[in-house]
Amino acid sequence: MENKKRCDWVPVDNPLYIAYHDQEWGRPTHDDRELFEMLSLEGAQAGLSWITILKRRENYRTAFEQFIPEIVSNFDEEKVNELLQNEGIIRNRLKIRSVIKNARAFLNVQKEFGSFDQYIWKFVGGKPIVNNWETIDKVPAATKESEEMSKDLKKRGFSFVGPTICYAFMQASGMVNDHTSDCFLAHSR
Repeated sequence: MENKKRCDWVPVDNPLYIAYHDQEWGRPTHDDRELFEMLSLEGAQAGLSWITILKRRENYRTAFEQFIPEIVSNFDEEKVNELLQNEGIIRNRLKIRSVIKNARAFLNVQKEFGSFDQYIWKFVGGKPIVNNWETIDKVPAATKESEEMSKDLKKRGFSFVGPTICYAFMQASGMVNDHTSDCFLAHSR
C-alpha cells in the first residue's frame, strides 16, 4: 500500500474513504447535478458518520435517479413510501422528503441565477478558501460563510442545511480546502 500522508480523518485501511479523500473531497465542483448530490448526501448524513452514507452512495444514486433535480422534484408521497422501504438508504421520512423539497428549491435557484453553481459559489467569492490547518481538531464545524449560506438556503426553501451541514458541503465540493498541512493534498490546488 502506498505511503502517502492523508488527513487524520481518513482510516488507512479503508479504500472507500481513501478514494473519497484523494479523488473528491476538497476538489472544486461546478457541475449542478454533482452539487445537488453532495448537498443531498450531506443532509442525509446529519447525525450519522460519513462512512454510513459513503457505503450507501450508489444506492442513493439509484433511489434518487442519479440526483437529477428535475426528476426528484416530481417525487410524490407514493415515492416517499417506496423509498422508506429501501434498505439501501437511510430510511428517515424527513430526510427523504428534504431531498425532494430541496430539488424543487434547487430548480428555483437555477432559474434565478442561471445555475446553482453561480449561486452557491458566491458564498466564497467564486474561488476556494484554502485553509492551512495543522491538525484536524483545528478545522471548524461551521464558519461565517457556512452560516450565511445556511440562512440563505433556508430562506429559499431548503431543509437539512444548517451551518454544520453547509460547511461539510463546502468542504466536499471544494469551496473550502481543509486538507491539513501535513496531507499530500494540502497544497495541490
